[in-house]
Amino acid sequence: MEPVQWREFLSNAIRYWEPRRILYNLVLAAIVVVHFVQGLPFSRSTLHFNALLLLFLLAVLANIAYCAVYLPDVFAQMSGLRDTWLRFRWVVFAIGLAFAGVLTHFFSLGMFDHNAH
Repeated sequence: MEPVQWREFLSNAIRYWEPRRILYNLVLAAIVVVHFVQGLPFSRSTLHFNALLLLFLLAVLANIAYCAVYLPDVFAQMSGLRDTWLRFRWVVFAIGLAFAGVLTHFFSLGMFDHNAH
């Protein structure tokens, strides 16, 4: 495979996935904020340095998990199913966002819900 084709596949993947990363992070942040607000005033007492470090760590891990999509995206673009993949890869985004949202919900619930402690 020529380097130019690799570059095209990778560029296409970056152009598709990186703008959606913003939406991904906004949705996950909104879930955390909703749980924090619903947990007030208890949730305010959970905000200490280590909890903030944990939130930062979880945000970084969520973005590392988001990067996992690049491998199947590039390989699908290299396959004979490229046209179908390009039309339907939004489904992978939707499923990944839903999965990350559920994980964020449960982590936030555990951190900010006074009944969880």
